[in-house]
Amino acid sequence: MEVANESAIKKPKRLTSVVWNHFERVRKADVCYAVCVHCNKKLSGSSNSGTTHLRNHLMRCLKRSNYDVSQLLAAKRRKKDNTLTIANISYDEGQRKEDYIKPTIVKYEQDQRKDEVFNLGSSRFDQERSRLDLARMIILHGYPLAMVEHVGFKVFVKNLQPLFDLVPNSTIELFCMEIYGKEKQKVYDMLSKLQGRINLAVEMWSSPENSNYLCLTAHYIDDDWKLQKKILNFVTLDSSHTEDLLSEVIMKCLMDWDIECKLFAMTFDDCSTNDDIVLRIKEQISENRPRLSNGQLLDVRSAAHILNSLVQDAVEALQVVIQKIRGSVRYVKSSQSIQGKFNEIAQQTGIISQKSLVLDCPIRWNSTYVMLETAVEYRNAFCHLPELDPDLALSDDEWEWASSVTGYLKLFIEIINVFSGNKCPTANIYFPEICHVHIQLIEWCKSPDNFLSSLAAKMKAKFDKYWSKCSLALAVAAILDPRFKMKLVEYYYSQIYGSTALERIKEVSDGIKELFNAYSICSTLIDEGTALPGSSLPSSSNDSRDRLKGFDKFLHETAQSQSAISDLEKYLEEAVFPRNCDFNILNWWRVHTPRYPILSMMARDVLGTPMSTVAQESAFNAGGRVLDSCRSSLTADTRQALICTRDWLWMQSDDPSPSSSHYALPLYVEAN
Repeated sequence: MEVANESAIKKPKRLTSVVWNHFERVRKADVCYAVCVHCNKKLSGSSNSGTTHLRNHLMRCLKRSNYDVSQLLAAKRRKKDNTLTIANISYDEGQRKEDYIKPTIVKYEQDQRKDEVFNLGSSRFDQERSRLDLARMIILHGYPLAMVEHVGFKVFVKNLQPLFDLVPNSTIELFCMEIYGKEKQKVYDMLSKLQGRINLAVEMWSSPENSNYLCLTAHYIDDDWKLQKKILNFVTLDSSHTEDLLSEVIMKCLMDWDIECKLFAMTFDDCSTNDDIVLRIKEQISENRPRLSNGQLLDVRSAAHILNSLVQDAVEALQVVIQKIRGSVRYVKSSQSIQGKFNEIAQQTGIISQKSLVLDCPIRWNSTYVMLETAVEYRNAFCHLPELDPDLALSDDEWEWASSVTGYLKLFIEIINVFSGNKCPTANIYFPEICHVHIQLIEWCKSPDNFLSSLAAKMKAKFDKYWSKCSLALAVAAILDPRFKMKLVEYYYSQIYGSTALERIKEVSDGIKELFNAYSICSTLIDEGTALPGSSLPSSSNDSRDRLKGFDKFLHETAQSQSAISDLEKYLEEAVFPRNCDFNILNWWRVHTPRYPILSMMARDVLGTPMSTVAQESAFNAGGRVLDSCRSSLTADTRQALICTRDWLWMQSDDPSPSSSHYALPLYVEAN
């Protein structure tokens, strides 16, 4: 603030009143003035005048400007060196000169110098920064872009900050795309510097409008041995994207991110995915990469999805029984008098269950399990309810089927909870759970009841297809758990395979050695600075007529294989680590990297493989993953930008709420 022929005086002492944040003290001749920075009105600035008249003016002046003076005056009571830290927000330093924002000292951390402190009493209101904040909020919380045009939002913003110029839907969309571009570059740079390999989860989504989408998520263990995941693409598929073209779509995404040569494994959410998709991708990726020669570690299917598929077989086979039980429960709960009579019968028949009958939500099969489990406990009460419709009555066989299938569902629920509820789902946790399912399916197939045995046989046939693809990858991950090593494979395979167990165990042993040898060769090339993982072996001579090039390669491979195998054997021969609840496998490998430098490289990639792709909120959903209408109505580019950026921003956030947990995903609705 400048006043003609006036100069700011040097303050002889510190001005402690908060109202001086809104006045500039100037001298004209021998008279001191306090000039309001908002309206330029001159008031007495003499130290003998006090500040009451300034505060009274401030109340009137700020009231007309829509400011809450009570909050400003309350700041007087705070310690003067108190600061408010706002993390994970990016602000531009350039600010407009004509608009003020109110006093508080705020320290901005991200995208600014750490020692930079803004005194907002002398700063200016920044339109562009506020618009970017609004766009960031919309992205982060999944709000609709159209909220900026809602009347309630406009009133709220204008009352909160009259200087903010409201923008239309199309403008805020441009701001969102700007944020997407900046955040995408950060992710690109991070992936390019990543030491380990990347595992790709491929998931299919749909929308209420029957549109189809392809969600590609990178899973990896970073240089600090932390399990990470980032959504890379959310591709809108049209009628031209037939199944045989999906491989081209996936490869284009990988090449856009420049990570095709870093790919270690791909996890598909559907066990029936056409194998040709994987084969085409394998053909386009360099063959000289650490992986098993038969490619099994490259092609993984989601464990949770196969279990959900088995559940659907069981529910479908028991559909008639489930409908009868659902109708019976609905009848009992139709009135208080019937419910009371049912409770009396339950007591008379000796039922001591404290559970209450519940109706299920058909598209949430875990709720169907709860309904069946409770109904089975009240079996005798249902049988003795005289008013029950005869069409809803179950035969003894049907009750036995309901009881057995409920046991199947209970096992699947327990295992899926292990998968979806684990905050750090490294690949080693899946092998014992999947082996237990395998053993149980073998037992269920032995049932003397034809209905149950035929159901179990159908489920096992589907499971066997999954097992043939994924068992080796599951076993290798378990071996890299120092609590298990080969012992866990031997334990389960003896139960699964019986007399042929030794042959199967040898296949696993040969597989992990083969993979380890490949890592050993690539590790040596990296140390020599001659190649990166996945590249071809170098030649030791530039002479095109050198007939011993092949010998150099042979010598290199055999020498490294020998040293690498001894490193693996050292790990396997040492005693297993004691099992305990607090064991952190990534921390164990981080600590033991100097002891097993090559094996730790392999462990990083294997343990980062997503053996299951199900999110916690959709773990028991029977209708597939469906995008909400808010996002499905957007253009393809905007939809991808909002979904990917939301995931990236949540990963930067320290918010402990569930919506910001490891795994922020596209907005999800249940399918009917």
